[in-house]
Order: sequence, then structure tokens, then C-alpha cells
Amino acid sequence: MNIAVFVSGNGSNLQALIEAESRGDISPGKISLVVCDNPQAYALERAAKAGKKVFVLEAEKGKAREEYDRQVAERLEKEEIGGIVLAGFMRILSGEFIDRYKNRILNIHPSLLPKFKGARSIKDAFEAGTKETGVTVHFVTSELDAGPIILQEKVSVDEGETLETLKEKIHRIEHKVYPEVVKLFTRGKLKIQGDKVEIKE
Repeated sequence: MNIAVFVSGNGSNLQALIEAESRGDISPGKISLVVCDNPQAYALERAAKAGKKVFVLEAEKGKAREEYDRQVAERLEKEEIGGIVLAGFMRILSGEFIDRYKNRILNIHPSLLPKFKGARSIKDAFEAGTKETGVTVHFVTSELDAGPIILQEKVSVDEGETLETLKEKIHRIEHKVYPEVVKLFTRGKLKIQGDKVEIKE
């Protein structure tokens, strides 16, 4: 299965996926395209180093989200993309795009959803004084951070924890679990039952 990884920034989850692919750990998945909305993103250097095709498309002010997504979809069709993996992509996808790739878009979120949705979830969890947070991988739906959950892994917030050490712990878990879920997805092991996901043997 040809996969497109969508990025906006540092690209550490992209790097984890590239390394997993090189070990054969997301087979039969293949990262065929990296889509990015930020020409300055370090993720693009990671993609170039790995010899990955990239498609960089900045959003134009005043242009509808649907128009941006249509241009991306055209490129995905050209590359025969079967699955989309969001890895720190900071744009909200249009309903039209999500419908077009229904049950084929994965996202990773740094909290135990439905707690701490949104872009500041690690900071929000830390400032709330919670003793436990974590990582969620889910299918994308039109409702933000609310699609069927595939996998969650807990991360403890320890005594003396700083925001930086908590971020590091969460990223380590992300880099472990995201390739595992991508492998299950590309092998057809994920079955959506309503708002739940069954992992088939």
C-alpha cells in the first residue's frame, strides 16, 4: 500500500516511520509521498535524506480549505495513495477531503482522548496537574480529535516532571506505537465497528 505522510514541522514521527519502513516493520506499507504545508519544515530534510518524494503546498490567504485539499487530493491520486498518515500536520482537513478518504486517514494525538483535545494537549495536561496522560492513534473524522480510537498508551506524569521531560516521554511512545498501527492498517487488520476499532488476528 502506498502511504502519504502529512507533516508541518520537525517530523520526528515521520523519521520513526522512515526507520520502521527501512526495517520492514510497516510492510506492505510504503511511504510514497510526504505532503507538507510549510517550506521551512525540518521534516522536509528528513524526507530528502531518505529519498522520499515530497509535495510542498503552502496555503494561500483567502483561499478556501476545500481548494487546498483538492490540490493535495489530485497529487495523492497521481501517486496512487491508499492511506494517509498525519504526523504533526497542523492544518484541519476539510469534510470533503475526509469523506473522500474515509477510514483511510490515521492521526496520532499526544493525550488520552477524549481528554485534552487540540494543539496544546501536552501543555494542557501538564498544567492541569494530571498524574497520567498518554498517546492516542485514531482514524480521522470531521469532528476534531474524535474519530474511532485504534490504540492508546498511558504515560505517567511523575513527581518533579517538567513540561520538556513529559514531551520527551510522550514522543518516545509516539515513535514506538505509530509504526505498529501503520503496519496493522496496511495489513488490513483494523476493522471499524461504529465508534470502536477491532484489531483482527
